[in-house]
Amino acid sequence: MSEFQIPSSKFQITFIIMMDKTKKLSEHFTLGELTKTSFQTPDNNEPPLEAVENLITLCNDWLEELRFNYNWLYVLDICDDYETSNRVEGIVINQGYRSLQVSEAMEKAGLKPSPTSNHLRGCAVDIHCADEEQAIRYLTILLDMSDQNKKDFDELIMERRGTKYWIHFAVKPENNRRKILFILQ
Repeated sequence: MSEFQIPSSKFQITFIIMMDKTKKLSEHFTLGELTKTSFQTPDNNEPPLEAVENLITLCNDWLEELRFNYNWLYVLDICDDYETSNRVEGIVINQGYRSLQVSEAMEKAGLKPSPTSNHLRGCAVDIHCADEEQAIRYLTILLDMSDQNKKDFDELIMERRGTKYWIHFAVKPENNRRKILFILQ
């Protein structure tokens, strides 16, 4: 799971991770990847404990499986070893957790972040897609995972702005809506 020894309580795990953004939230995702932003703010986009716990859940319960399934279905050959193949493609996160200060900086830059965004609680990620085909494949895998594992998500949105595609994916601890949208601008 993580590269550090797991202390006995959830609070201790979260505290250790927050000390160093290079620490892993799961096997292939770090805190730094899920808190990166191009906006400089006094809070350095540092997530609170609850948001880190939500990011850990998102990574372990969804993103790791998305990465595995995508590679087995579309990248690797039957004779490839997932653990050692240099052909395995990572999942690139454009944005994960977003602090209120980052949202305010986005507004000042002319963007329109939602004041109720799941990003504010560490419950959402925007997954980079190379093109429309990859976006559709990610959507399909995430829907299949939800159905097969009987796990709900809050939002699964394919977005396009110009020639850029991404998947907005959100999972809340409870009261997930299974909202599916396509936003193509």
